Amino acid sequence: MSGTDLPGAGTPAPDARDAPVPDTPVPAGDYAAARIAGGLVFTAGMTPRAGGGVIAAGVLGAGLTVEDAVPLAALAAGRAVEAAREAARSAGLRLESAVSMTVHLAVVPGFTEHSRVADGASARVRALLAGPPPARTAVGVAALPSGAPVEVTLVLSTAEEAAPPPAGAARPV
Repeated sequence: MSGTDLPGAGTPAPDARDAPVPDTPVPAGDYAAARIAGGLVFTAGMTPRAGGGVIAAGVLGAGLTVEDAVPLAALAAGRAVEAAREAARSAGLRLESAVSMTVHLAVVPGFTEHSRVADGASARVRALLAGPPPARTAVGVAALPSGAPVEVTLVLSTAEEAAPPPAGAARPV
């Protein structure tokens, strides 16, 4: 499997900026895709899903390469941004920037290229949101839900959505 062959996964960083924005994620269990508290949006962990399922399962270092995983991380990050955007929109807010990102990777013992994979998620977030890059943690784990190789969680800042001008009001030129 090549990273560029994954449906909906976009392309590896730095081209992750061109990946399509995924549909709004729907929780696969008894949890919210995103919640707002104290002006921040907290997302659930998002895996690389399309068409209702994980588009690639596996473990980095055991058949899945860094090159395979970078676009999967980008897709998962795009799903997290979309979940946050929908939560913000429903509360009359807009996203300002990503504050923090955690990238969990299913890896074999001894795997050390966490940052290379997480860079795919970072590139996608920076392509979708203004502001500086978020603080980031990349963690290797034994397994993730549905056999996904990557899961991304975001914390994002919000601002009030600008109110539209009253009907008939003069618009600045």
